[in-house]
Amino acid sequence: MKEVEIRRLLAANLLCALSIVLTAVVPSFFLEGFTVLGTHLTWLCVCSVCVGTLNVILHLVLKPSQSPKRSSFAQKISRFLKCCIYFFMSCILFHAIIVLYGAPLIESVTETFLFAVLLSTFTTLQCLCILGPNIQAWIRVFSKNGAMSIWESSLQITTVCSILGAWFGAFPIPLDWDRPWQVWPISCSLGATFGYMAGLIIAPLWIHWNRKQLTYKSR
Repeated sequence: MKEVEIRRLLAANLLCALSIVLTAVVPSFFLEGFTVLGTHLTWLCVCSVCVGTLNVILHLVLKPSQSPKRSSFAQKISRFLKCCIYFFMSCILFHAIIVLYGAPLIESVTETFLFAVLLSTFTTLQCLCILGPNIQAWIRVFSKNGAMSIWESSLQITTVCSILGAWFGAFPIPLDWDRPWQVWPISCSLGATFGYMAGLIIAPLWIHWNRKQLTYKSR
């Protein structure tokens, strides 16, 4: 396994983690009264847009899953439209799952949907960037020993960490602590964010430590 590729992965992941930190600081210079907790919905939008944009740019620059086959302009447009549809469907699916897990059905619809968008940005968007709108490839990657590159291994780790972080973030909500961050969906979105950032850091380190055991073969 090439050390250069692991370094590229680490650099890309650190940039994504840094972008999240900046979304909590930079907007306060332009938006009066902006805070992660006080204007949480605004932060959700800013974080989703910034992380999503950076992921797309990094994919275009680094090309972690570059196909040997050249696609026509029409094929690229079709792929882009499919990715947009998949992302929107992912937001709807996450929204439904979150409601089934106890989120308000009618109240706080905006909050729940923006949280679903954030989760989709941390998970589905990465799948679309690396694997494209290919459900079979998604199933392969998230099956046992299904990763075929370090980028797919990183995708596995960051996706699982994001979802686990959101799940653990829901634990403090029913507690009688009366803290500002217990308001829906602040603790869940912060949990997902911290989980995603942890996955970004853990993934390249885990791959580096296990590089001798990891053997990727084309299938």
